[in-house]
Amino acid sequence: MIIWINGAFGAGKTTAAFELQRRIHGSFVFDPENIGYYFRKHLPLSEGAKSGDFQDIPLWRSMNYDMLRYAAREFDGVIIAPMTVVNPQYFDEIIGKLRGDGVDVRHFILCASRETLLKRLSRRLERGDTWAKRQIDRCVTAFGTVIDGEKLNTDTMTVDEIVSAIGARCAVELTPDRRGKLRKWLDRMFVLARHIR
Repeated sequence: MIIWINGAFGAGKTTAAFELQRRIHGSFVFDPENIGYYFRKHLPLSEGAKSGDFQDIPLWRSMNYDMLRYAAREFDGVIIAPMTVVNPQYFDEIIGKLRGDGVDVRHFILCASRETLLKRLSRRLERGDTWAKRQIDRCVTAFGTVIDGEKLNTDTMTVDEIVSAIGARCAVELTPDRRGKLRKWLDRMFVLARHIR
């Protein structure tokens, strides 16, 4: 099974993904962004890279599809993929094709108000008019009209509630979380710091 966690930047995808990994025995986080960062570092700029969005590079989409298809076939555990995808064509080229191949892909959209997203991005040290902030309206529109999935309103949910809701809807067993508040906070801050680009 693949659990794809979608949502605008700042909705809590990465935090939820790594919390799920801690709670689902034998699960693995596959981050599609890493392929894009590899392109930026190791390949000459293409038109897609120049647009500022590596999802516009067809190879990014095909590599994520191929790698996820391979992982779903070879790996017995749950694969968790946190990634914002708002273009319906790109969604179909990855998630649609995986489903067409018979892969069980559960798609969740973490929703939040514009105000909440801006606050969270500011806490991530996103200052000024950043690329992530400029994507908010596009994301909110897409998730309200063209990209379908199980929606969770993260304005009113804690991370633990998000994880529990996804676990329940996927019918996967979550191991008890025995961490204290400080340990949990430190773990989440470490994930956040590691994923600031």
